[in-house]
Amino acid sequence: MIQIDFANRVKKILEDDENVIGLAAGGSWIDNAMDEFSDLDLVIVTHKKIAPDKEHMIEFARRLGDCISGFTGDHVGEPRLLICLYSDPLLHVDLKFVTLDEFHHRVENPVILLDKGEKLKAILDNSKPQFPFPDYQWIEDRFWTWIHYALLKIGRGEYFEALDFLAFLRGTVLGPLLHIKSKNLPRGVRKVETDLQQKDLDVLKGTIAAYDKQSLISALQNSIQLYRNLREELFDNTIVVNTRAEQEVMKYFAQLTN
Repeated sequence: MIQIDFANRVKKILEDDENVIGLAAGGSWIDNAMDEFSDLDLVIVTHKKIAPDKEHMIEFARRLGDCISGFTGDHVGEPRLLICLYSDPLLHVDLKFVTLDEFHHRVENPVILLDKGEKLKAILDNSKPQFPFPDYQWIEDRFWTWIHYALLKIGRGEYFEALDFLAFLRGTVLGPLLHIKSKNLPRGVRKVETDLQQKDLDVLKGTIAAYDKQSLISALQNSIQLYRNLREELFDNTIVVNTRAEQEVMKYFAQLTN
């Protein structure tokens, strides 16, 4: 498999690098779920900081193979990440550059590929990963304003905006909540096709719209109903439901669609 071959080559290159403490692999490598379409997630642990110096990160990446493209992960809030495309063979590789102290703070336990002095193993043995879970109150505080926004876009005929909003809602709210319902990590809509129960996947499909007013309205209605169901199932009584906003927005929904 090209991902494993690449990782083994990187390991060999880094073995003699005095600044490198260790190398680990995350993502689908952890679950032994890689296939021909998988990217490769590597964590490079060093004594001296490399990130977030973009030029230094790219220079390092070029040592590992024919890097034909590379950019930092600022758009996902991770400037220590360099998203790379390698050639021969064509492979997407995410390189995350961290120090030993930074390695403590992680969302998953990666598979150690290189560990000089077993320092990475010691950290994994004595600390736990913390995957970020959605804040239910944060969602409820915003949900009905978001729905009103979508209705405005549909009413004005800005269907592309409305389609983008529905995708945002699936990735930010519906997908994560469905994953939590299924006892999965809330990774947006990643792997919903395989990780959700079929009935939940079918309901989520109902939030997908075509470029058509009635289709958008129907998908938005389905999104609202799905959110209400998930809210009922997952939220506890510490979450303050904005009943008034919900009622007013639903009145507007009825007016717009009658």
